[in-house]
Amino acid sequence: MKKLILSLAAGCMMTAAHSQQIQQKEVARIIGTLAADNMEGRMSGTPAADRAAAFISEEFKKAGLQPLPGETSFLQHFSKYGISTNNTTLTINGAVKDWPVIAVGSSLHVQLSKDTATCTEVHVANAEELGAVLEQRKALQKNVLVWLDPSLTGYLGGLEASFAGRLYNSLKDVPTDSNHTAKHMVMILEKEPIGEQANWSVEQVRSIKAREFNNVAGIIKGATKPEEYVIYSGHYDHLGILPAVAGDSIANGADDDASGTTAVIMLANYFKKKHPARTLIFVAFTAEEIGGYGSGYFSKKMDPAKVVAMFNIEMIGKESKFGKNSAFITGFEKSDFGTILQRNLEGSAFHFYPDPYPEQNLFYRSDNANLAKLGVPAHTISTTQIDKDQFYHTVKDEVSTLDIKNITDIIQAIAVSSGTIVNGTSTPTRIAPLTK
Repeated sequence: MKKLILSLAAGCMMTAAHSQQIQQKEVARIIGTLAADNMEGRMSGTPAADRAAAFISEEFKKAGLQPLPGETSFLQHFSKYGISTNNTTLTINGAVKDWPVIAVGSSLHVQLSKDTATCTEVHVANAEELGAVLEQRKALQKNVLVWLDPSLTGYLGGLEASFAGRLYNSLKDVPTDSNHTAKHMVMILEKEPIGEQANWSVEQVRSIKAREFNNVAGIIKGATKPEEYVIYSGHYDHLGILPAVAGDSIANGADDDASGTTAVIMLANYFKKKHPARTLIFVAFTAEEIGGYGSGYFSKKMDPAKVVAMFNIEMIGKESKFGKNSAFITGFEKSDFGTILQRNLEGSAFHFYPDPYPEQNLFYRSDNANLAKLGVPAHTISTTQIDKDQFYHTVKDEVSTLDIKNITDIIQAIAVSSGTIVNGTSTPTRIAPLTK
């Protein structure tokens, strides 16, 4: 990184960059704290997530940030309403099992048993088959019991959020099947092989509940362009507790996205003495993993016309497919955001690339999407090799799998490359907003 620091001068703000390097020891401390077992996977809306939010708040305080206008602390609180599970009973061949059960739909009481006349059983072995089954959920002719292969464990959080635990802004918005006439689809993780002759029954009682969430956000007010905002963001929530693998049930989320949240904290410290021209907002979002609710709430509080750029940072814990000293930018072609960043790194070893996984639609799968849809040059910076990362959404996403030096270098590159945007001499072109 010495070559990078000595070779760049992205505007007057960056001339002292060599004395303000991102410290690898601090990166390790912060990411190690966020991804520790005592954070219990940082599932949004849980005491563990509250502990993570308190830690991030303290880091923002140490960095000299101020709360967002109208807030009394770094916590940006909001509530959502949805159907939550009270209790579940699963019995197979007379034995009670504690396997994960996800009921799709809006019924408050779901009860199925082995009955070929009223219920179809389906065994799903992979993500492609799962997608095909889910496509049928809106036009069920019979109840469906879906046995999920253990290899699909990593999909449980997303399934719960998208198809069972969807959240709404008010109680009156929550749909329920009060007449108990709907057909049900119930998904069960098949921890042990279930034969065609197995007898089973499943009952799940649910109720409508409020869930409380907190983004963590702070600002450095701009010196000369305070009404123009540059946002640095990442999400601090993860999947919480998953079915145990070799005795480990904590989805630590070290790469996803303790790495990005660490970057946000380090960037806050980097810029605290820079006297930026534009106002900088640093935000750690909650509830990304269950539907992007944190960034959705935050975005509704912002005037998109005032947001000049958004640097969303997601999964930078490992080497990208382009090697070290590299990262990719989602939606690279949608604005000149990436071109500006790369120009500010001219002469260095670091390079930003366009997203190499367009088929994954990553641009609209992270927290940048809510502002990008409104026309903001909001992009995600990442290194994840999403097509072959064996630790993604598993209990194996641990700090020990990360390259801390590489993370440090990436954060430094983001800090330096964003310099002309922060000091007001570069303004990325707007993204074409999505229209309904």
